[in-house]
Amino acid sequence: MEKYSEFLLPFKRSSFYNEENKLTFIGSGEIGGKASGLMRVNEMLRKNFDPGQFSEFEVTVPNLCVIRTGVFDAFMKRNDLYKTALSSLPDDRIAHAFQKAELPFEVLGDLRSLIAQVHTPLAIRSSSLLEDARERPFAGIYETKMIPNNQSDVATRFNKLVEAIKFVYASTFFKVAKDYMKAVPEASSEDEKMAVIIQEVVGDRHEDVFYPHLSGVARSYNYYAFGNSKPDEGVVNLALGLGKTIVENEPTWFFSPTAPKVAPPFNNVQDMLKSTQVNFWAVNMSGNISYDPVKETEFLVREDIFTAEKQGVLKQLVSTYDDTSGNVLMGMGKKGPRILTFAPLLRLGEIRLPELIINLLKLGEELTKNPVEIEFAITLTENNVHRFGFLQVRPMNISNEKVTVSDEDLFREENLCSSTTILGNGTNESITDIIYLKNAVFHPATAYQIASEIEFLNNQYREKQQYYALFGYGRWGTSDEWAGIPVTFGQVSRAGVIVEAAVESMNSELSQGSHFFHNLMAFNVLYFSIPFSGRHTVDWEWLKTLTPVYETEHIAQVRLERPLTIKVDGESGKGFIKRNP
Repeated sequence: MEKYSEFLLPFKRSSFYNEENKLTFIGSGEIGGKASGLMRVNEMLRKNFDPGQFSEFEVTVPNLCVIRTGVFDAFMKRNDLYKTALSSLPDDRIAHAFQKAELPFEVLGDLRSLIAQVHTPLAIRSSSLLEDARERPFAGIYETKMIPNNQSDVATRFNKLVEAIKFVYASTFFKVAKDYMKAVPEASSEDEKMAVIIQEVVGDRHEDVFYPHLSGVARSYNYYAFGNSKPDEGVVNLALGLGKTIVENEPTWFFSPTAPKVAPPFNNVQDMLKSTQVNFWAVNMSGNISYDPVKETEFLVREDIFTAEKQGVLKQLVSTYDDTSGNVLMGMGKKGPRILTFAPLLRLGEIRLPELIINLLKLGEELTKNPVEIEFAITLTENNVHRFGFLQVRPMNISNEKVTVSDEDLFREENLCSSTTILGNGTNESITDIIYLKNAVFHPATAYQIASEIEFLNNQYREKQQYYALFGYGRWGTSDEWAGIPVTFGQVSRAGVIVEAAVESMNSELSQGSHFFHNLMAFNVLYFSIPFSGRHTVDWEWLKTLTPVYETEHIAQVRLERPLTIKVDGESGKGFIKRNP
C-alpha cells in the first residue's frame, strides 16, 4: 500500500486550503495503512468516479495531513518512551507519560502553521503500519481524537492538536492494542509504528455542537441478508451524527442499497421503537469542557434526538409514530415519537444515496479485488449539492468455502443451537470447550467483570493455541453494558464461534458495522445471533448438566469428550452447532 504515498504532497505553510495542499504530509517514513487506503480512494475518485453521474453530491476525501512514521520514531526514541510503553502499566499511566514528552521540534512549525489556518473541528486519526489489512485489520484498535479547534488563540488550538497527536501515539501501546497483538503471532507492539492523520471533520455547527447529518458504514457483502436481498448486494448502516454510533455497536438503521425502501426485519412497530437510535455523538463546541487530554471523548458530547429536532436537522431523516393509527408515517408531519428511518432520503428518490453507495462499493471492490467496507459522513445542504466525505475503505475477509445447510439441519434433536442469522461462513469440527454465561439476567455493573473473567480464560487458550465456543446473552462487543458484554476482540480472540442469545430486555438489532464485528470477520469467527422470539434457541439446560472444569458466579467453562460440529452457510445465513455423543 505504501506506493500510494506518492499521491501525498509535502505540507506547504502557505495555505492548507490550496487545491494542491489538500492531501499532504509532514515528516519522513511511511504513511500507514489507513492513510494509504485514503490515497487509493482519492485516486479511485479521480480516475474512475464520474461526478456528473451524481451531481447532487460532492464526493471527496476530506482535507488531511499525514504525520509520517519517522516522526513517531523520533518521538519515541528522543523521549525514551519504549520502556514505559511496553510495560504492563495501565492505559492512563502510559497516556500521561506520553503527554509529558515533547514532539520533535522540527515538525512543530508545520503543525502550528496548519492549525493557524484551520478553524473547523479536526479528527486526529491513527494510521499504523498494520491497520486495514484484509486478514488482520486492527479495526478500532487504536484511538481517534476529535478536537473542536475553535478557540480564539492559535496557541491554545496548537496545544490541543499536540495533545491529541500524543494521545493517538500512546494508544499504540494501550491494553486493547497489546491484546490484539497477542492474537496476531506475526505482529508485535515493539515493531508497530504509527502515522497520524489530521483530517477535517465532515459536518456543520448547530448551536454548541458540530456533527454531520448522517454517518454510514457500507459493506459489499451482507451476512444478514433479509427480505429478497442477496448477500452480495451489500448492506448499509446509517446513523445521525458522528460515526462513533455505528462503530461502537449502538442502535442504527440498516438496509440493502438495492432495496432501500425495505425496513429491517423488526417483529413489530414496538420493536422498531425500542431499537431506534435515540442518541447521537457530536463535537462539543461550547468551551464548557473538563480538561482530560488522555480521554478519547474529551471534546465529544452525546446528545439526544430531541436536540437534533430543535436544531432543525431531522426533516430528511425521520419517520413519526402515530399512536392514533399505530402506523409509522414518513417525515415530521405529525406529532409523535421520531424514528430515525432515513425514509425521506431512501424512499423518495430525490437524493440518490443508495445508488451512489452501490457505485462506490463497486469501485472499491475493483480497487482492492475484494469485498469492501467503506465509512463515510454526509452533510446535507440547501443548495442540493450535499457533501459526501469518504473516510475509509478496507477489504473484507470473506470465506469462499462452500457449505450447505438444509432447513432440516436446523431442527435436529442433537443441536446445541441453530440460527438463520449468522455472521460468517465455514465449518469447524475441532472445538471441545465451551464458555457460557450462567445467567440470562445480569446487572450492567457486572458486565466488565464478566468480560475480565472471560479474558482470563481466553489467555489460557491463547497460550495453548486452542479455541473455544462462547455462549451468552445480549450483544457481545457492545460499548453499552446495558445491552450485553463489552468485551474487546483481544479478550475473546480464541473464540472460534460466538453465540448471542437475546433476552426480552436485550433484543439487539443485527450488527456488522462495528469495528468489533469487522475483526470477527477478518479472523473468520462464526457469530450466531438468536432472536428472543424466534424458532431457534440454545439448549441451556443441557449445558447446565455438564460439570464445569472452571466457574465463577457469572461464567462456566465445560469440556466435551468429542468436539462440536459447527456448520454455517454464509449465503443463506443458516447454521447449527451440534453436540456429538
